[in-house]
Amino acid sequence: MTHSQLISTEELALHLDDPEWLVVDCRFVLTRPDEKEGQYLRAHIPGALYAHLDRDLSAKVIPGLTGRHPLPTPQQAADHFGEMGIGPGLQVVAYDDQGGSLSAVRLWLMLLWLGHDSVAVLDGGWQKWLDEDRPVSAGKEIHPARDFPANPRESFFVSADEVDRMRLGPSYRVFDVRAPERYSGEVEPIDPVAGHIPGAFNAPYISNLTGEGTFRTPEELRQHYTALLQGVPAEKTVFYCGSGVTSIHSLLAMQSAGLFGAKLYPGSWSEWIASGERPVAIGSNP
Repeated sequence: MTHSQLISTEELALHLDDPEWLVVDCRFVLTRPDEKEGQYLRAHIPGALYAHLDRDLSAKVIPGLTGRHPLPTPQQAADHFGEMGIGPGLQVVAYDDQGGSLSAVRLWLMLLWLGHDSVAVLDGGWQKWLDEDRPVSAGKEIHPARDFPANPRESFFVSADEVDRMRLGPSYRVFDVRAPERYSGEVEPIDPVAGHIPGAFNAPYISNLTGEGTFRTPEELRQHYTALLQGVPAEKTVFYCGSGVTSIHSLLAMQSAGLFGAKLYPGSWSEWIASGERPVAIGSNP
């Protein structure tokens, strides 16, 4: 059985010794980019590789042009995934310690983008694994390299120019998943300009999660997003965040709810403001 959205800790625990399963630890902190790799070396789910957001899941930043975490080219990503040991036929499970909202969802979407459908995010992540007193290992894990063919699906993404055309169209919805205070421009702890893309609605990704850090039920998520969409079809919906990572969490939530076709603006806010020429809005939802 292929898992392509969420997977439980119970299910993963049954496959720790399965050679057709591969686990990837994606813990990361934006402000301290090497901290979580050290934590991985001290303790991780047995067999898990480590994927570093900046080094393994992003291309180099081009000042004035890209956002903070630009996507690599399909071939660059495929080559790196193959070096990690990911290849056809493997069930990949990604986890982090922030409800899946950082690199776990980034790895999930990148693999789907390249045509690898057998990839899921661990629901509840590292914290749930620890809370259930499940086994952990230490040290660096290495898996044999595999051939990873790139079969990219470009329909997953939209560009800044496309967002600019869609943001004021009544038949589209552009959603900013950052916290309300960042969306409104009251605070901006990371990027040099505060605010949001004019016409975008605020839909914080944290609403996808329960108080225990697991995803809400598919029924709850469907009700939540149906209300936000207001009749706009999922395929005319775009999500963005600060650098195109956390917003993927809402794509996963939509798919879990049975709502397919939503797009990601991968450059997100940090790309939108990079040139200094695009409009910026301050305040609450339009």
